[in-house]
Amino acid sequence: MSGEKPVIVGLSGGQDSVALLTILIRLGYRCIAAHCNFHLRNEESDRDEVFAKNFANRLGIPFYKTDFDTIRHASEKHISIEMTARELRYCWFEELRRQLGGQAIAIAHHRDDSIETLLINLIRGTGIKGLKGIEPKNGFVVRPLLAIGRAEIQAWITNEQLSYVTDSSNLSEIYVRNFIRLRVLPLLEDINPSVKEAIARTSGYLSAVETIYISVIEKAKTVVIKDGNRISISELLQFPSPEAILYELLSPFHFTRVVTENIFASLHKEAGKIFYSPTHRLIKDRNALLISSLEETKTIRLYTIDNEEGMWHGPIKLSFKKTIVDKSFHLSKNKSYAYFDYDKLKFPLLVRIWQPGDWFIPFGMKGRKKLSDYFVDHQYSLIDKEKVWLLCSGENIIWIIGERIDNRFGVNKTTKYVLSVFFSRNDVIDV
Repeated sequence: MSGEKPVIVGLSGGQDSVALLTILIRLGYRCIAAHCNFHLRNEESDRDEVFAKNFANRLGIPFYKTDFDTIRHASEKHISIEMTARELRYCWFEELRRQLGGQAIAIAHHRDDSIETLLINLIRGTGIKGLKGIEPKNGFVVRPLLAIGRAEIQAWITNEQLSYVTDSSNLSEIYVRNFIRLRVLPLLEDINPSVKEAIARTSGYLSAVETIYISVIEKAKTVVIKDGNRISISELLQFPSPEAILYELLSPFHFTRVVTENIFASLHKEAGKIFYSPTHRLIKDRNALLISSLEETKTIRLYTIDNEEGMWHGPIKLSFKKTIVDKSFHLSKNKSYAYFDYDKLKFPLLVRIWQPGDWFIPFGMKGRKKLSDYFVDHQYSLIDKEKVWLLCSGENIIWIIGERIDNRFGVNKTTKYVLSVFFSRNDVIDV
């Protein structure tokens, strides 16, 4: 931090925040005190607010405060009071920082807070990130006291004769953090009086380990993920601890660890198994795991094309042009183009997704072929099949759009008028 722009300092009124604010001011920082009243302790909450305001006034610095109906917010979001208070606090701090042009948000977390967080995460079964404890810096949030223990802060406060308020809820063991501080850590100190220092050192080691871990995950992403939504099974299995890597690759798509374990167990089984997260679907295909958002799987089944020429915008983008067959006419070999004998078509044309039982006569062939068989022959995945659109004339499929036309409707020597259709592959719309 520099001394130019102001620092937003979270001031609860407790000894830790009082110490932090006092130290930063003495170091020459321009500070702004920010206080949250969560209205969880009745008169005590209002007492803390009054103390914080008076303390800021004595220091001669600006004071901002806000009020939260924490219980209502927690009920609406179905999360704990602690988590609700945390979200509300940090969101407001960030709003204040932007409003006042602050360079940072200083929070009074110390080493004991970080140790307690590590133990909470360990109990909950979190990954390596949670075992690092609290980060000293996270975006604009900084924690200058993180290397100092609670006892050291308390000794400094006493020596400086600074007043502060005590949160009575800190003595309640109904909160997990308090239970760990009041019951668990004292028992651990009976085993090892220096247990806090030992845990802090371990946290530092794990921070270094995480750096290595993240570098492997980032390398895995570049090798394993294909086209943004395909995870190559063979490439994944080349890495050490592929199950751990798979979890890291899938967690951004909100797949839980338990679901990831089931996905990993399916890697050597038959294709077709489907797994869901709250936001995404994963399909175990032959050689890959295929990921799609649940929104992408919602498709409108049928569109009517009334215009025989010009542009058509639907889930895909098609261009139509009617031309006479003469010496200047030529056929493109690009699969994005299709050419039909105009007189054989029945208008309006239809665009729809494929359905079981659909068939067509592939161009250059005489016999029928089911689309399901065509997809197998061309190694379509389940997601590939879902993205297939058909252009139809009446009940007949005339084109697997972007792939192959039906032989019955193609251009031949007797064709007088041609309907040329162009498929714009870069304008596919997810519906």
